[in-house]
Parts: sequence; C-alpha cells; structure tokens
Amino acid sequence: MLIARLIADPAVLERGGLEARLDAASAALEAEGLRIAAAAMLDFCGDTLQIALPDGDPAVLRRVLDEHFSPADLLVSTREIEVPRLFVSDMDSTVIEQECIDELADFAGLKEQVSAITERAMEGELDFVSALTERVKLLAGLGEDTVATCLAERIRPTAGARTLIATLKARGCHTVLVTGGFHHFADPVAEQIGFDHVVANRLGVSGGKLTGALVGGITDSAVKRQVLLDEAARLGDDVATLAIGDGANDVPMLQAATWGIAYRAKPKARDAADGWIDRGDLTAVLDLLGIPREDWVAG
Repeated sequence: MLIARLIADPAVLERGGLEARLDAASAALEAEGLRIAAAAMLDFCGDTLQIALPDGDPAVLRRVLDEHFSPADLLVSTREIEVPRLFVSDMDSTVIEQECIDELADFAGLKEQVSAITERAMEGELDFVSALTERVKLLAGLGEDTVATCLAERIRPTAGARTLIATLKARGCHTVLVTGGFHHFADPVAEQIGFDHVVANRLGVSGGKLTGALVGGITDSAVKRQVLLDEAARLGDDVATLAIGDGANDVPMLQAATWGIAYRAKPKARDAADGWIDRGDLTAVLDLLGIPREDWVAG
C-alpha cells in the first residue's frame, strides 16, 4: 500500500485545476506502472489531498507528484499515517529561521566567511565535523555575553513551530531537538518552543570568551540518527517516528525515521526524505499527519 498526502499551492491549482492536474499525474503514474486506487480531500485537514495506491515505488510517486503539483507539501508512506510517538527535529533553518553560527559570526564581522562554509556543509559539499570545527575556531575571543545578545536580537522560531510541538505533545508524542548547533542556543530555543529533550554541541568558554573549540563529542549526522533510534527503542517496539530537517547532515536521521520530512530543504535532504514542506509553515506537518485543525494546540 502507498499513501500520499499533498497540499498544493492555490496558485498552482488556479493555473490548471486540481482535477486536471490529478488526471495528468494519474496518467504519468500509469505509464510508470502505478495505479491510483482512490483520491479524495481530507475535509478536516484544510486542503489536504489523500491519494491511495495498492503498491508501487514511493520514490516514483514522489517524483511524479512533484512534477505535477510543485510547489507543494507532501508526505508519501508505505503504511497508514498516524500521529508519531517520537518527533526528532533539527534546529537551524528548521524550527528556527536562522543559522545560529552565521548570526553569531556577524557579531565578529565574519558572517560572510562563516555563512559560505555553512552553505557548503548543508549542501553536503564539506565534511560536517571539519566544517563545524573550522567555523567555531573563527569565533575564538568572542565574548560569551554576545551569544545571549545574538539569541535575543536575531533568533526567531519558524512559523508554526510552537503549534506543531504543542499539538504533538498533546497527542502523547515525545519531542527531541537534536542539532549540530550549540547548547547556548538550543537550550533556550527548546524551552521557548516546548521540546522535551535537547542534544547539541557545547562551545568552549574561558574567562567569559569563546575559546574557538568545542567541549565533548560532536553531534553530527551519525549522532542525530542514533538519537532517533535510541529514543524510539526507549519508547517500545515498532513505534512510529517522525524526523524533520533541511540539510545533508540530517539525511541519516530522515532515512531512519518512519517518516522523514525535509523542510525548505537542500536537494540532498529533499531527495532522501519521504516528503517535504516547500510552501507552508510547520503546521503543514499537522495537516499531513491528518490531525484535525480543531484539535491543534496553540503554542
């Protein structure tokens, strides 16, 4: 069984109409050997279209729907879609709008240099650990108090983040923020948005200034994946899990989850995910999960 849930951009539908685009997608799928068994709107989840197929390749289904409905928000599943017991999320450019290290580097006059390294790491062009180490080294001598200033002045939750977390928690979901960023930012962000647990890197500090080094182990892609697996095992056998992220460093975590969603993501993360959010805010995840809007909890 294959299930796809899709939220199309109204502007896209205006240019062709839902029925016409669905007919075209159906014909393209049949040419690939996939047959739509049913398609209907989930009237309790806004403008979410659910498409069911008896079998087929999820990657082909994602590609065809992307070709006919982009930009759209999409989730493709090989099992019934339900509220997950575990939600694991990346932080930077996912549940917050910014890249913390880039904003912090701006206070040292190094934003352009650091941002270029960040971009290449997110695209998967650079090894994450070496890229992180290089960027942190550039921050040596910056006052620790600058972190608090940066947090207060620059860092903002992504639209829908609080409602997403509050609604999932109200449904019994355990929520974990796991980031290649830093506890200096992740701890207050997690408290502000409502996450249950945080896994992050720790900046070295001496005499009130950043040392340019990290303390302890580094939270990289392998750690992100392992956090998801360990938390899922703690909750019990065969629990449904959801992960969301935007960069190459999130790919193993997205692939290890029952459902991995790429949020406004780089190509490598988008290609590896079961679905993506390309147009809506983070509450689109709730629509894709089939949680009625009347049950959403304001964060």
